[in-house]
Amino acid sequence: MSDTGVAEAPGTSPGTSKRREATRQKLLDAAAEVFAELGLDAASVEVICERAGFTRGAFYSNFETKDELMLALTERVAGEKIDAVAARVAELQSQGQDLEAGALVRQLLDVAFDREHGILLTSEIRTRAMRDPRLAATYVAWQEGMAERVGSFIESLAQSYGFGLRLPATEFAGLIMQTWEDACAYAVMTGLTAAQAHQLTNERTARLATALVDPA
Repeated sequence: MSDTGVAEAPGTSPGTSKRREATRQKLLDAAAEVFAELGLDAASVEVICERAGFTRGAFYSNFETKDELMLALTERVAGEKIDAVAARVAELQSQGQDLEAGALVRQLLDVAFDREHGILLTSEIRTRAMRDPRLAATYVAWQEGMAERVGSFIESLAQSYGFGLRLPATEFAGLIMQTWEDACAYAVMTGLTAAQAHQLTNERTARLATALVDPA
């Protein structure tokens, strides 16, 4: 087993495994830049490989298709946001401040707000998943996993701050995430600045959170 948690192929040394993981991360870094600059459709495998400094062979040894790379990039971005939210939850619980549900949601969104290229990436993945059953199954499983993780944070905060939820924590989290994604997409389509988009998503998700909570 490698230090990345992935089983190594027979005869694969730890050094080889680390190099392969480094290659994968460089491809993801390059893809994020190219997607932001050119858009998802115009970002070819060739352009991504050129930006990363690798051959097509290196790409296809890590990803079967560009869609798979897009999903891996979305998962990485989401994982970074989840880690940031987890750190903020721990910080809030250690401070012991008296906050209502809407204010708590705003605190969490402050560390997890998407930039425009992240919003576009997620929206493109969702659109493609509607047309591709295989990608759809992967995307839905990923979304459900995210809702469960966020739901665990919400349940922990509800216990710490003494308020009740009108829905199961995972369902609560799913509605918050959907509202957040829709508000982000609306902000991009209407040309809002980053600050305006941040305010819009905060307000909409905070209002929903307040409506879904039974105060003590």
